[in-house]
Amino acid sequence: MNQQPNYQIIKKIYESANSLVYRAILEPDNQPAILKILKENYPTPSELNQYKQEYEITRSLNTHRVIKAYDLQRYENSLVMFLEDFGGESLTLLMGKKREFTLKEFLYIAIKITESLAAIHAANIIHKDINPSNIIYNPETEQLKIIDFGISTSLSREIQTVGNIERLEGTLAYIAPEQTGRMNRGIDYRSDFYCLGATFYKLLTNQLPFATTDPVELVHCHIAQQPIPPDELVERLNLSSEAIPKTVSDIVMKLLAKTPEERYQSAWGIVADLETCLDNLQKLGQIYQFSLATQDIGDRFHIPEKLYGRDKEITQLLNTFERVSQNSSEIILVSGYSGIGKSALVNEIHKPILRQRGYFIKGKFDQLQRDIPYGAITLAFQDLIRQLLTESEAALQTWKRELLEVLEPNAQVIIDVIPELEQIIGKQQPVEELGATEAQNRFNLFFQRFISVFTKKEHPLVIFLDDLQWGDLASLKLVELLITNADNQYLLIIGAYRNNEVDATHPLTQTLEQIEEEGSRVNNILLQPLSIKYINQLIADSLNYSIEKSTSLAQLVNNKTQGNPFFLTQLLQYLYKEKLLSFNHNKNHWQWNIEEIERVEITDNVVELTIDKIAKLDEKTQNILQLAACIGNQFNLQVLSVVNDKFQITTARELQPALESGLILPLSNDYKIPLLWNQEEISTDTSEISDAFIPKLPSNITYKFFHDRVQQAAYACIPEAEKKAIHLQVGRLLLKNTSYNELEDNIFDIVNQLNEGYELITEQSERDELAKLNLRAGKKAKASTAFQPALRYLKTGLKLSSSKSWEYQYQFTLEIHEQALELLYLNNQFDGVEELSKIILEKAQSPLDKVKTYEVKKYPLSKSG
Repeated sequence: MNQQPNYQIIKKIYESANSLVYRAILEPDNQPAILKILKENYPTPSELNQYKQEYEITRSLNTHRVIKAYDLQRYENSLVMFLEDFGGESLTLLMGKKREFTLKEFLYIAIKITESLAAIHAANIIHKDINPSNIIYNPETEQLKIIDFGISTSLSREIQTVGNIERLEGTLAYIAPEQTGRMNRGIDYRSDFYCLGATFYKLLTNQLPFATTDPVELVHCHIAQQPIPPDELVERLNLSSEAIPKTVSDIVMKLLAKTPEERYQSAWGIVADLETCLDNLQKLGQIYQFSLATQDIGDRFHIPEKLYGRDKEITQLLNTFERVSQNSSEIILVSGYSGIGKSALVNEIHKPILRQRGYFIKGKFDQLQRDIPYGAITLAFQDLIRQLLTESEAALQTWKRELLEVLEPNAQVIIDVIPELEQIIGKQQPVEELGATEAQNRFNLFFQRFISVFTKKEHPLVIFLDDLQWGDLASLKLVELLITNADNQYLLIIGAYRNNEVDATHPLTQTLEQIEEEGSRVNNILLQPLSIKYINQLIADSLNYSIEKSTSLAQLVNNKTQGNPFFLTQLLQYLYKEKLLSFNHNKNHWQWNIEEIERVEITDNVVELTIDKIAKLDEKTQNILQLAACIGNQFNLQVLSVVNDKFQITTARELQPALESGLILPLSNDYKIPLLWNQEEISTDTSEISDAFIPKLPSNITYKFFHDRVQQAAYACIPEAEKKAIHLQVGRLLLKNTSYNELEDNIFDIVNQLNEGYELITEQSERDELAKLNLRAGKKAKASTAFQPALRYLKTGLKLSSSKSWEYQYQFTLEIHEQALELLYLNNQFDGVEELSKIILEKAQSPLDKVKTYEVKKYPLSKSG
């Protein structure tokens, strides 16, 4: 339909929180149609994008098992979707009419639903919201179709981050455990099988697997509670005149398994068992018990995400959290080589945190951003603020009141480190300038007060700081302060680090020694490589083989990877991609040839293996991954588009192959938005909907590299001779595209990029500007009592300054020298103090300009200005 169709509405058939659904007749052909209209006259960008996605995916699915999408048109200031009408109704509406399906009808419908799901999965789509409302059935024609692809994905795997439970995508009563963000698992096509199991449960019993309506309790049930089997529930409550056979009940319970590995592995495996049940019922009058899933051999290669060989370590981690939730504060350190599984282990703590209604936040130090003060801590609390901002207005007002109560009149001290806090408590007055020691004490006091708001018996706080080996000294000192403070309760800090990069003189080692000296307990978990026993078990589980048959492959893989889990999974995926490991459809099993694999030259270096994977992508995607690696482990589409010097839509599309290959992961579902629209469709004015009723792209579309080693590999793809030039280019573009008002919040990101390539700057005017930016960054770091990085910024600023800068920019030159002098003192670099003092006293133009230098030399710094 290219033109606006005329239609006559017959009746409203459904109303949800966002949509109105009507049955209508399209003119002039009198064609029956369903009209789905956004309820709000001025819908949110999120609602518009979801409608656009639903239309695009539905239209792309060329199967009679999915509703057909005819057109998407403007309707006043909103959207209307024109869909096929085959005379059906949702299973929810049919059940609402007191219709009770017989066992035979259930099996027939269940087979049709599963076949429809098989067609969707065959098109590489994960639905993510299978439930009775999204299944349309016509009892007269026995046609059945699946609808509503508003939150579906074409990626083979997604990660759901921890956020507000009220804002989770999907229908909470039917959602898979991994869709909650509280499981150490990604979302894949098997997540739909859990939703399918919950749907079957509802059709059989007219009850949900879990009856509670409390969102937190419901999510906890999905993750940790087993529902009553349908056959037992029907018998116990006398819900139906027809008993549910145990075999049918067992099929449903297998679908409702907590982890994807325990569920069916293919839709056709489910269909096979359902058809056996229907065949039994039709021919024998009853359903006998038989072994389930005998025909359920998945031809998709999946490595189980469960942890192998880590039972003792998981127990230690959970016991530590248990003590914290009973009123203590502790730190636990997880160490081991890169790729050994430190983050995967830490993520096992989500379940008990949910049970205690606690908060889990995480931040990661970055190898290329070591000079950003409190880098990982800032990221962690940005995460927390984002979670709080999705809560109700009443809850936000409570947080605001509690925060201001403990932070006034010095709340700006915390905003300087966590700018997002301003979104909850509003703009705050500047704080009084103090000497360094007093400023340090003030910051320490108010950060502890800030933390105390979130560490309560009702909601303990867990802070996970990853890659502590790259942590700045200010962050390490803050961790020490928080753990050694006897007043802190209900706080668990988890740190992960590479022990092979931390020696006895490393600041982290010294910090941990200081914590223990002050009487606090430091728990340690050292992760070792996986033994051959667990490698063999992982391979056997991946290929549905016995451990006897997989031993030879396990031994080969072990020799290459030395038991490193990340390298192990990457190598297995490499073997699969190169067809050295393949599924034989004739024999219905996986196969490999050890001799053939041994003949192939396979690197024993995980970075080289990942570089090879990157090299198989097209050139534009390779280039954009390199730029992303320069930005950091986590990066934002808006920033990446700036450094890519292209539109966000173009950048997102160039990045898409890296998403599809699993090299990077989206951190929010907004990543789909730029893929839905053309650049010319995007409105530049958010105050109104454009002619194409398209919203402006959100600014928080964020991604992360799948692993440090992937970022390292992408960065290694940049020729060594070009790295400084690329960092300089990135910095220049960021600076050019950052407004004056935004500069303060982004100063560290910009200056760090420019500093990496400052030696290539030839124009003194640009060197002077960068020197001023370094002064600004140094002062900001100093204000946050991060004295080491502050000094590094100022030293770089001094290097950039011309020998004649005292003559043509005297005030700036005096200030940067004075700031550097003060920070040399604060970092106990007294030789540097003497040397710089002589320069300042020699160049100062008045006695007044010498005062600060004399103060630094003669008095404790707490008395200096």
